[in-house]
Amino acid sequence: MVDIPVTNQTAVSEFILLGFPGLQQNFHTPVSIMMFIVYCVSLIANSTVIILIILKENLHHPMYIVIGNLSLSDLLFDTITLPKIIAKYWFGVGTISFYGCFFQLFCVHYLGSLDSFIIMLMAIDRYVAICKPLRYHSIISNKLVTLICYCFLALDAIQEIILVVYNAKLPYCGPNKIKNCFCSITFLTVLACADHTFEITLSYSFAMFVLLLPMSIIILSYFLIIRVIHSSAGSENWQKAFSTCTTHLFVIGLYYIPRVFVYTTSKISFILDADVNVLLLCLYTYIPHLANPIIYCLRTAEIRTIVGQMFHKTFRVKAHNNK
Repeated sequence: MVDIPVTNQTAVSEFILLGFPGLQQNFHTPVSIMMFIVYCVSLIANSTVIILIILKENLHHPMYIVIGNLSLSDLLFDTITLPKIIAKYWFGVGTISFYGCFFQLFCVHYLGSLDSFIIMLMAIDRYVAICKPLRYHSIISNKLVTLICYCFLALDAIQEIILVVYNAKLPYCGPNKIKNCFCSITFLTVLACADHTFEITLSYSFAMFVLLLPMSIIILSYFLIIRVIHSSAGSENWQKAFSTCTTHLFVIGLYYIPRVFVYTTSKISFILDADVNVLLLCLYTYIPHLANPIIYCLRTAEIRTIVGQMFHKTFRVKAHNNK
């Protein structure tokens, strides 16, 4: 802490990430090891998806461009947040600079919002592919999907810059302990020494727009997909397609529903236990990042074929070298 009078400057030069505030010392190592495993799996899975999509020309299709953007977003989110909290539990390094915290806050909300828009785009792509198959290539193209992704990047950046600027202008002169694994508006703004009602309302409005609009479009898309499949496919194909849609909707629900709940409870001042709050946040943040590469990419026939060919080629080369 720096002793600076509270004028137009902040008195806080750094923040302290508490992670799970009530976690006992003997659980620090198991929890941090679990986080490390989650990060390693996410790193390997999402990196594999990105590399395959870049290197394999037969994957240069709109759906895989969208999946590649989702994997990149998830990978960046985990890399920006998890190493810091793991270092806190392993080495006791829980501090983060004032500007470092706001940079992390920008990345967290930027990448989280980007995920929402990308998942919505993926649902629209699946709707067109299944419900309008003869017109798919005339409606959806690589150029169009790339352009839409660039638009999402730009619009999302503008939104998050507005949020960060308004929150960074607040005076932070007292408590500097953040009851979370990373910096986010919900946990940071409450530490301000001035009235922050406007900032909370602004962030809540942006969050609801980012969550509810895509979620509505996604639900409508999958409803139409399921209806078309049910009316046109045989019982066996219907069951397989329904199983796939159910899996997708489970991951989507895990992403959206807890977020809406946490943002709404914070808005109405409903107090959740601090550790429960952080646990919910970790579950709806990191589990989808692990599941997305498997659900949306590694389960597809094209990706499975490519991965199988790669393993077969690797084992064949090793067998040849051992002769």
